[in-house]
Amino acid sequence: MRDISLDNITAAVHDSMRGATDARFREVIGSLVTHLHAFAGEVHLTHDEWNAGIDFLWRAGRISDDKRNEFVLTSDVLGLSSLVDLLNGSQHGTESSVLGPFYVEGAPIVPVGASIVGENGGERVLMHGTVFDARGRPLPGALLDFWQTDADGLYSQATPHKPEFNLRCRMHADPQGRYALQTVKPRYYSVPYDGPVGDLLRGGGRHALRPSHFHVLVTAPGHRRLVTEIFADDDPYIDGDAVFGVRRSLVAHFERHDDANVVAPHPVAAPFFEVVFDFHLDAEGATP
Repeated sequence: MRDISLDNITAAVHDSMRGATDARFREVIGSLVTHLHAFAGEVHLTHDEWNAGIDFLWRAGRISDDKRNEFVLTSDVLGLSSLVDLLNGSQHGTESSVLGPFYVEGAPIVPVGASIVGENGGERVLMHGTVFDARGRPLPGALLDFWQTDADGLYSQATPHKPEFNLRCRMHADPQGRYALQTVKPRYYSVPYDGPVGDLLRGGGRHALRPSHFHVLVTAPGHRRLVTEIFADDDPYIDGDAVFGVRRSLVAHFERHDDANVVAPHPVAAPFFEVVFDFHLDAEGATP
């Protein structure tokens, strides 16, 4: 009989997984066990604190559904999502940033230059640019998936009175790799604050605000998938993102125009803001 003690419990857990056939599973879970046990020992975790942690996970599961994932949000506000992005991001192409908990698959495909403004109020924006490969060659047909908040800082999940895919779309780049989208300027917003993540933020004396941004997921055959965000340079929270997603290279200038003819051939009603942003994709299999 093995006598489990402080001196051997970590080794005992590792030994229990010797039958695992997946080497990467053993590496990842084994390291998790090592660091988790070391953390508990370092802070001398009490029963009450352990119970509070278990309760946090239970509540995160209870509040999550197909429109809200509290576990993703937890990863975001602890900086883990951004850390994984930084560890696995491109060294040559556009930097990645957090996917976030509000992505919805299956947004409608619209043509280049389309407007997704609909009945949304707010300042108009024309966002356009080109999708390139790592060598600077255009990628015709690349698929761009866009989503954002409205001018009040709300995603479509929080606006059931609006269309299901409000301010969401997908678009194939044209034969020159170009894209163009007419939309509204998103507003900074608070991540969900009414659940366990809100308690975590309040406990840390932190705010829950994210600077205004567009989410973009870009894919092309033979290239690594890019998940990223484009941030507004004039946002008051650009230096205090609650989920640590801002990268200097992803901050864009919103240039105001009072003359619609300056961006022909796109038929945009003035006044509007112009955002020019190019995406660069790494080849599939490129090392981070």
